Amino acid sequence: MRSLRADFAALVGDLDRCGLGRGALEIARIAYPDLAPERYLARLEELADAARARIGGGMPPADVALAVGDHLFRTCGFRGNTQDYYDPRNSFLNDVLDRRTGIPISLSVVFIEVTRRLGLPVEGVGFPGHFLVRVAGRRGPILLDPFFGGRPVGHDELVDRLRALHGGREVREIPPEAVRTARTPDILGRMLRNLLRAYLDRDDSPHALAAVDLLLVLIPDSPEDLRTRG
Repeated sequence: MRSLRADFAALVGDLDRCGLGRGALEIARIAYPDLAPERYLARLEELADAARARIGGGMPPADVALAVGDHLFRTCGFRGNTQDYYDPRNSFLNDVLDRRTGIPISLSVVFIEVTRRLGLPVEGVGFPGHFLVRVAGRRGPILLDPFFGGRPVGHDELVDRLRALHGGREVREIPPEAVRTARTPDILGRMLRNLLRAYLDRDDSPHALAAVDLLLVLIPDSPEDLRTRG
């Protein structure tokens, strides 16, 4: 039987075909080695099919995204886990689909995967400290926050969030790198970093090392991860 690292490396080499959802489910094998991804990919299809019934022909992309958000976060009850934010289960797509709770990036993965199945191009945005998604709007791109029910996030709120991250230091403009599109490898890497942090906080070395091994598949020469791996 091949190792998780070998399976993940094969998947990363074919991400255009395998996709974000499949990659996220491969990460979940850190805790669930016998996970059957097909079951959860089918769950994403079911969510998309149900959301499709809410979408009228010719709806603008932003309206489609808001309708999907209403379905996921109001009808289906997906929500941000504010009670136990650092629970590793918040980073596993299978757990997020089963428990209907997660952190910003894992809920964004659900949102991206459902909208993709509806033919809507939604991007992940690796905003500092809080992952978001972006969709085309009538007057330019719109950022949505799946952790808080898929609601739109405006410029002033982004500035406030950056200011809070920088200890209250004055922030007037949003640097381009703060709202850069996150590619699939970027998203998987950020999910793994969240997991690594959660496992280190719990002194769970075996699972932390498994997360590092997968990070090194994505970034083989990462000094930080090589030091952690030892």
